[in-house]
Amino acid sequence: MEALLQMDASLFKLINVGFSNVLFDMLLVPLRHKLFSVPLYLFLILYVYKNYINQRWLIFAGFALTIFMSDTISSKIIKPSIQRTRPCHEVELQANKRIPCSHGFSFTSSHATNHFAIGTFLFLLFAWTVWRYGFMLWAGSISFAQIYVGVHYPLDVICGSTIGILIGVFTFAVFNNLSKRYYTEIA
Repeated sequence: MEALLQMDASLFKLINVGFSNVLFDMLLVPLRHKLFSVPLYLFLILYVYKNYINQRWLIFAGFALTIFMSDTISSKIIKPSIQRTRPCHEVELQANKRIPCSHGFSFTSSHATNHFAIGTFLFLLFAWTVWRYGFMLWAGSISFAQIYVGVHYPLDVICGSTIGILIGVFTFAVFNNLSKRYYTEIA
């Protein structure tokens, strides 16, 4: 376990310090802010509302369930159970603190869990489109940014992403089952 944590800290330093550059500062710092994705969320709400007339409320319920499950599991269950200190609070790491360091715990990254859960749900919902891959790129970029700004270790992000993907698959399966039961066609 100690070797894994050492590797995690080394990878954190590589990303947080070694990848430091002006372009990443301009892109990744705002990308991980909670309001950055609001235009995407609004677009998706309007798109679903307009194009999924019969199933829109079931899709919105799927979004809500996905967000509720991912945030609850990461923030309310795992973080208080593990209580891992954030890298920005570890003096010996000398992390680049590009944003204020939260006083909450680090493991798992709730940003990674939440965005990968939503991204996976959307990836599966829009499986027939090429832009479905954009949802995973979006979730991955936000997750990577969490390491870059200094608030999470790579392991926090990897585990959060994995949990998020599992939640997204689960909530989409629930949505798909209910959709097949109550609606004859998607869209």
